[in-house]
Amino acid sequence: MDRKIRVVQYGAGKMSVYTMRYVYEKGAEIVGAIDVNPDVIGKDIGEIMGTENKGIKVVSLEEAENMMKETKPDIAIVTTMSLIKDVEDALMLCARLGVNAITTCEEAFYPMNSNPVVTKKIDDLAKETGCTITGSGYQDIYWGQLISSMAGSTQTIKKIKGSSSYNVEDYGIALAKAHGAGLSLEEFDEQVASVDRISNEERQAMIEKGEYLPSYMWNVNGWLCAKLGLTVKSQTQKTVPQTNNEDIESSTLGMTVKAGMATGMSAVVTTETEEGIVIESECIGKVYAKDDFDKNEWTVMGEPETTLVINRPATVELTCASIVNRIPDVINSKPGYVPTEEMGELNYRVKSLNEYVK
Repeated sequence: MDRKIRVVQYGAGKMSVYTMRYVYEKGAEIVGAIDVNPDVIGKDIGEIMGTENKGIKVVSLEEAENMMKETKPDIAIVTTMSLIKDVEDALMLCARLGVNAITTCEEAFYPMNSNPVVTKKIDDLAKETGCTITGSGYQDIYWGQLISSMAGSTQTIKKIKGSSSYNVEDYGIALAKAHGAGLSLEEFDEQVASVDRISNEERQAMIEKGEYLPSYMWNVNGWLCAKLGLTVKSQTQKTVPQTNNEDIESSTLGMTVKAGMATGMSAVVTTETEEGIVIESECIGKVYAKDDFDKNEWTVMGEPETTLVINRPATVELTCASIVNRIPDVINSKPGYVPTEEMGELNYRVKSLNEYVK
């Protein structure tokens, strides 16, 4: 492409501070921004980024379609919610207008195994208008590509076991609430944990209706199985609350999480495959106490056994850099809802993003 890639930022919150700056630093440009927060609407995106004004003001959701029709972006970056049903309207708008889209929505990483109804709806429309929709972020490398690369250097695999922790304070109130942060243990049990005390048949029925609430690793396990060519035989999920023995202040929730209340949750997803390989992955998302820090640990068990540990990853920045570095892959991809496992390796972009577009 012989011009700058034109990007619309959908969601002008915490993550957009990085995604928009990275877009400019990679030689692309922001041509529009959208948000629902009245405190943000009307602001120049430079004010949000902490830079000089860019001449681009955040518009309301009601103005989004007209703005996108006028600016004709090549791609939209959607950094709002964590469930595919919550970003459905944003992605359907992009699909309807024929605008490529990439989202940090965690379920969007591989939504076909948790909400095939919405995924097919987006896929059908995107194919009709000739654009590509996908999900990416931290998991693209640290829960996906690194693990598949480790597997590629292993002779035989019996089990893949992973664990990752992150501070929900870094991602906004929607994500914190989705993890049950700030709930009493009774409320957590009723609102979060009870969802997974169901049979496999009941879970599958919920999935087919688009009513299931997956943890992040549910979709990661599906992505890994697709990437490694594994056939899923069964998959289960269990969530348990995380607590702290002292009060913790949460700026995101705007409250004090009292000792003994849920600071977040741990979700363990176990996938059995026809090939005999088991994938067991855990994500721990909570409001951090002073001594907590992000950690990512994966072990490929077999011949040989290999463990990868990453302490204190800059999860937010890595998420946003992954999104921006994926932009050329999305634009180059076939139309439809295409998970990144079909797009090849995620690479560092030395040159301006447009130079990688075919």
